[in-house]
Amino acid sequence: MAAMSGLSSTVLEQLQGRLSGQPNRWLVTGCAGFIGSHLVETLLRFDQEVVGLDNFATGHRRNLTEVQGLVTPAQWARFRFVEADICDAAACQAACQGVDYVLHQAALGSVPRSLANPLATNAANVDGFLNMLVAARDAKVRRFVYAASSSTYGDHPGLPKVEDTIGRPLSPYAVTKLVNELYADVFGRCYGFASIGLRYFNVFGARQDPEGAYAAVIPRWTRALLLGEPVTINGDGETSRDFCFVGNAVQANLLAALTTDAAAINQVYNVAVNDRTTLTSLFAILKSALQPTHPSIAAATPVYGEFRPGDVRHSQADIGKAGTLLGYKPSHDLQSGIHVAMPWYVGHFSQS
Repeated sequence: MAAMSGLSSTVLEQLQGRLSGQPNRWLVTGCAGFIGSHLVETLLRFDQEVVGLDNFATGHRRNLTEVQGLVTPAQWARFRFVEADICDAAACQAACQGVDYVLHQAALGSVPRSLANPLATNAANVDGFLNMLVAARDAKVRRFVYAASSSTYGDHPGLPKVEDTIGRPLSPYAVTKLVNELYADVFGRCYGFASIGLRYFNVFGARQDPEGAYAAVIPRWTRALLLGEPVTINGDGETSRDFCFVGNAVQANLLAALTTDAAAINQVYNVAVNDRTTLTSLFAILKSALQPTHPSIAAATPVYGEFRPGDVRHSQADIGKAGTLLGYKPSHDLQSGIHVAMPWYVGHFSQS
């Protein structure tokens, strides 16, 4: 799939036009995280009022500092940060006061983390999620958009993945994200509460953390290549994923929040590009992107390890539903997204 930057700019320009002169108040939970910080940046660029909530369990202050440097002082003045945990119901209630839209990104991600500590994953992703749902309902927010996950498809083998056909969860993390969807659906039925879930597929881009055992594969491998460290591929390299540039995720969040189509509300949507790349191919793509500025990387070869427990073998999304009901048009495929993100990776990882 070729880059579709023209479509992206049109969608984002339309969204900016709708918001221009109509400053709303948005709450972004997990605002210091990877996707959350991109949402904060875009909303501030669109001259919106933004409340950010984070406890820095997985997010970083440096992400907010970077956003501050990318927007104008007047735009940054529209941002208010709340350091709190979504497991604190009172903090959730306070953060939602006067808010028009909630973009709920706060969670403990990672399949391996959930296998190592299912209690912590459940506390953040189920108890914390319910705290936010109740707080948003009580505050009468217009729309609650939340980060769902492609892990919900579990062991269902069909490709591409279609929203209404899922299998059994393969990890505690997947269980928690399925529970999110069930709770959101029940709140719609019982309270008339408007929510939309976005099943992210392997989102990547600038500000994604390469650190630790649970780091996402693209920043982790990119940093390893830049530093001359070994890259380990779990399994035989034929495991495949639908990698989604972070700009696509931002677009989907804003479309979901602002849609006026009643049929689009209280639904879940795949957020991806409807493509599939094997881990071996991903390694080659990253090498190719880095070689013009780092020629020595041409000699790098991966190490193949064991398959990772709880991982889905193949993942690819049907994005027709999001296109039809939300107007979602992904702006970047994997290669064009890596082209955009690579200067950030090189600038931040080469000296780490």
